[in-house]
Amino acid sequence: MKKIVLPLLALVLFSSHIMYLKLDSYFLKPNKSATIQLFNGTFDKSENVIDRDRMLDVSLLNNGKRIKVDESQWSEKDSITFLNFRTGEPGTYVVGVSTAPRSIEMDAEAFNTYLEHEGIQDMLTWRRDNDALENDANERYSKHVKTIFQVGDKRTDDWQKELGYPIEFIPLDNPYELNTGDDFKFKLLFKGKPLANQLVYANYKGNSEEHSHGMGENAHSHTSNPEANTPENNETNHSHDHNKEEVHSHEKKQEKHSHDHKKKESHSHGKGEETHSHDHNTKENHSHGTTQETHSHDSKEENAHSHDPEVSGHTHTSGQQLRTDSQGMATAKLTADGIWYLQTIHLENLEEEEITHESNWSTLTFEVSHAHGADTHTHAPVEEEIPSYVYWVGSLFLVAILFFWFNRKQ
Repeated sequence: MKKIVLPLLALVLFSSHIMYLKLDSYFLKPNKSATIQLFNGTFDKSENVIDRDRMLDVSLLNNGKRIKVDESQWSEKDSITFLNFRTGEPGTYVVGVSTAPRSIEMDAEAFNTYLEHEGIQDMLTWRRDNDALENDANERYSKHVKTIFQVGDKRTDDWQKELGYPIEFIPLDNPYELNTGDDFKFKLLFKGKPLANQLVYANYKGNSEEHSHGMGENAHSHTSNPEANTPENNETNHSHDHNKEEVHSHEKKQEKHSHDHKKKESHSHGKGEETHSHDHNTKENHSHGTTQETHSHDSKEENAHSHDPEVSGHTHTSGQQLRTDSQGMATAKLTADGIWYLQTIHLENLEEEEITHESNWSTLTFEVSHAHGADTHTHAPVEEEIPSYVYWVGSLFLVAILFFWFNRKQ
């Protein structure tokens, strides 16, 4: 098989596609139509749709029942794949998607850069320690993603059910019984067994009513920025507006960066479905991790997946960095209101004739908010009350009308 040789002198922006299941709101009403978005790219931007024939399993768990999602419930628009369904009885729901394996060949330089920027530190360390940095790679990869959302007020235990995916996050607490500032404990399984010493990243996307509890003592903040993203362990704040030029503010360095990419770059690596294109004709940029470089992508190729070396830096490794213990468990601090996501890539060496490595990618999404009562997680609109003086004025006016009416009758 012909290896992909990527010219390091070309201006190529590093990209790989992490998959997420996302909802506009994770608090839904019973017996209503709803939509889940399947992103394949970054958490903020999907770069290509996913073919139905690539989905080995699509399941919806509700009140102890596991329902296989029909292919007709999927649709596509732009680069996003949509799952259309109808909620049923109240409960804590789970939806999962597991994809079939694909493979991609990379030269040594591209593979090392991919490891670095995806935060796969253990494999990169192994290659350094074993003088393997010059070895090319042919990686087999698959993705297994889940989302948990709440329908109505009733809490059910579907959140802790295993779907049997090759790699899978299992919460140890119902996320909809937690609030901002709480600890979210979870277990990571690989082939049904606890996966120890695995690096996991936990991050969030702030909502319009963000309420945060910092990692430090008594840290506390509110923001109305609909796109706030402030992982406290990074001490980094990001503000995104996808209808205008995005400005990234890094408080730690007190610097602001504004980027406008107007040239278009397209890269094809000539390996069937392993293609990827970049469009910098818009003003939409994303910054990940601690680097200050930005990038913009526009790809409509189905099942695209690439690990390219970069010049301007790109990572998916911002947020809290966690390590699972000997029992495959770890804890994320829910520092702010918003949509939280866990992500990990388990990559191992293989001794097969053609495949040198195998990776299994996993993500989990859910929403967190602070409580306003014993059992309240949402920021429901508050109906404005009529001031009391209006009742008094209205009452006096009514009495006056009745007084004059009775006098005329007499």
